[in-house]
Amino acid sequence: MNKDSKIYVAGHAGLVGSALVRRLRAQGYANLVYRTHAELDLERQGETEAFFKMEHPDVVFLAAARVGGIHANNTHPAEFIYQNLLVQNNVIHSAWKAGVKELLFLGSSCIYPNNKSVAIKESDFMDGPLEPTNDAYAVAKIAGISMCRAFRKQYGLRYLSVMPTNLYGPRDNYHPENSHVLPALLRRFHEAKEQNAPCVTIWGTGKPRREFLYSDDMADAAIRVLNQYEGNDIVNIGCGVDLTILELASKVARTVGYKGQIELDPSKPDGTFRKLLDVSRLKSLGWSPKVTLDDGLHITYQAMLSEIANGTWKG
Repeated sequence: MNKDSKIYVAGHAGLVGSALVRRLRAQGYANLVYRTHAELDLERQGETEAFFKMEHPDVVFLAAARVGGIHANNTHPAEFIYQNLLVQNNVIHSAWKAGVKELLFLGSSCIYPNNKSVAIKESDFMDGPLEPTNDAYAVAKIAGISMCRAFRKQYGLRYLSVMPTNLYGPRDNYHPENSHVLPALLRRFHEAKEQNAPCVTIWGTGKPRREFLYSDDMADAAIRVLNQYEGNDIVNIGCGVDLTILELASKVARTVGYKGQIELDPSKPDGTFRKLLDVSRLKSLGWSPKVTLDDGLHITYQAMLSEIANGTWKG
């Protein structure tokens, strides 16, 4: 990928896509194309093929997806598998038809087995059962990985797949039922502070451990993989450090300035007990994260407040 490459970022308005757009521009890539959902419905094959035929991008970052937390995945598994398969199939196949030689598919760490107590390596892929609360989404992402492998094998294209850990940052989804754990906690503690609530209840036991990476760090890593990675396997994107959900909640409370109590609801599901990625392959490319969790939480909360003020908050 060179500075003159025409780059299509699918899903540019979301958490991942907007970070990719920011980092690509910051690194001097100016020839970017994207469309809103109203302008291009990637679930429709005809529309997607027509877009690729008209624009003929050189490079594609496939960040468009239906995403959500435990509750959303567990409640709407049919939509998660159906919509994600449609988008992936249409974009990857249309890219091939339009002559796109380089494509980066953004997967998810949920593709890995749910029983790993140590850092998860890329070689752990398909080595055990999936987490039941989001297996439909995971199967869709696994299909995307397999599709990229198939097009790479049959046509010799650089269609690569990266597996990001839990991401957060500006333009996240803060919906009380459909969001991931970190933005959900930001919203919950913010509202508790505004309402002067005496306590905040978080789902589960608080013991599961999670890894969190700031979205712009993820984007830098993804760009580096596309530019430097010479292998054919998947690549994990993470920071290599995790913490418990209760520790995360405490950090969020401090970031927001909430002074009340934190209570646990063990009747709610915890999900996978631990999900930490081994990022040795990524670090071998010379990459390391720049934004600490404390700094990232502060940046994200300030962005959330700005989004609330200007009416763009997805809450």
